[in-house]
Amino acid sequence: METLPQEETLRENMARRSFLRYAGIGVAAGTIAMASACKKDKNENSTNRVDIGSGDVGILNYAYALEQLEAAFYVRVAASPYANISATESALLTDIRDHEVAHREFFKAALAGNAIMGLSVDFSSINFADRTSVLNTAKAFEDLGVAAYNGAGYLIKDAGYLTLAGKIVSVEARHAAYIRNLISNGSYADSTVVDGNGLDKTLAIAQVLPTANMFLSTKVSASNFGYNI
Repeated sequence: METLPQEETLRENMARRSFLRYAGIGVAAGTIAMASACKKDKNENSTNRVDIGSGDVGILNYAYALEQLEAAFYVRVAASPYANISATESALLTDIRDHEVAHREFFKAALAGNAIMGLSVDFSSINFADRTSVLNTAKAFEDLGVAAYNGAGYLIKDAGYLTLAGKIVSVEARHAAYIRNLISNGSYADSTVVDGNGLDKTLAIAQVLPTANMFLSTKVSASNFGYNI
């Protein structure tokens, strides 16, 4: 997995205790690790493919995979800002980077030995020097993440895990609204993401992973949830 110098600094500055305090669910996180130790899936793993597993651990690995993708993207954006980026946009995109890295590292620490591998990304289709390319990709990732959390929530059995997912998806929705407004002011909650009942749209795992895999060299499958590659 590609690692930038800035990535190492971020990791060093975010210890496990900070992640648990940040999420406000230290007990639930400990439960994740203990449950994982008691139920470890024998998943097929290789350098270019990984399956998330089953049950609540599988759903948390699903979230971890998506957070890895988003974190890697924003780390690259912050390290190589697009041309003529404003100080305001730079600061706020850096804030989003920090949130996504915190989400990723929280899942990694909480899942412990049942966390999937670090995923390798493929951002060859993104022009990081171009504002439109970066913001459109950010919009796609944020909208995908919100719909993914919403679509997988009903599969979570443990109330503590569901609370965790709710806390994180609300932050992802804030990101999505900000990115959408950067692209087109006032588009933060248009009909492409919010339905007629005022609810965020949802996507199933089998709908999300094919899109995510377009930007991953390490392909992710979810055979226990209806998506295999």
